[in-house]
Amino acid sequence: MAMHLQRSIVAQTKKHTASLIFLHGSGDTGHGIRAWIKDVLKQDLVFQHIRVIYPTAPLRPYTPMNGAPSNVWFDRFKISNNCPEHLESMDSMCHILSSLVDEEVKAGIAKDRIILGGFSMGGTMAMHLAYRFHQQVAGVFALSGFLNKDSVVYQAVQSTKTSMPELFQSHGNNDQLVLYEWGKESCSHLQSLGVKTTFNTFPNLYHELCKSELEQLKSWILHKLPNDEQ
Repeated sequence: MAMHLQRSIVAQTKKHTASLIFLHGSGDTGHGIRAWIKDVLKQDLVFQHIRVIYPTAPLRPYTPMNGAPSNVWFDRFKISNNCPEHLESMDSMCHILSSLVDEEVKAGIAKDRIILGGFSMGGTMAMHLAYRFHQQVAGVFALSGFLNKDSVVYQAVQSTKTSMPELFQSHGNNDQLVLYEWGKESCSHLQSLGVKTTFNTFPNLYHELCKSELEQLKSWILHKLPNDEQ
């Protein structure tokens, strides 16, 4: 089923020794977020040794759009941090995305040389994927993303004795769609459960990406996935 996920890939410029799976926000595509990042940075998010993979979520009915089809990783009852998670769609997508992780492992990349992350809904999906099913990955990032107050992610982290992947989060404090407080609260809760976290606040930023945010993310990625060939 994973083969049905369209993907845009930025190939590494030297030997592939690490992987980054970057998940887009709701209604977008892998090609779309790659183009957005390229527009903001004035270049692709490219590394000598890291393969960057931008999958596209399949079309599905999306409740916040009155059931209209959209490229979303999972369904939501509403865009709020104070409602139940749509676990059926989340679990199904975690299973599909796990196949992408497994493909990288089969290509010779160790789990601790893989980072999972995304923007908005993609960041939420990455936290579910990593903290519930792939706790050995090198790190997780969520840009303008959040977890619901009663998220099963918190339960998974609490019940696991092993150390968890580090979390990099960033959020604009003018975000009107995914409130800044939701992202901050998610980060604080994970930190209280023992997850090492970094939270970056971007003043006057809406529900969008900015250059300094992506540059900070790039530095963090290189810190977590250094080029061992150098």
